Amino acid sequence: MEGYKVAIRFSDDTRQVVDFGPYLATHTHPYIDPYKDPEQFKTFQIERGNLVWGEDWDMIFPTWKLHRGHL
Repeated sequence: MEGYKVAIRFSDDTRQVVDFGPYLATHTHPYIDPYKDPEQFKTFQIERGNLVWGEDWDMIFPTWKLHRGHL
């Protein structure tokens, strides 16, 4: 999706579009800064039921929160 939006479909067929743009704009941390680059942002993975960025989980969002549409 465009910008920092991620479309997620869960195993119960719930669908959410989560916009991470406001989070990235308001959080400044050396580990988060690289993911403000849209190409780096797209490198997320799902690990152990969490949406994560980076090998050491620089950013992590539990899927149960995303399922409800929250960060």
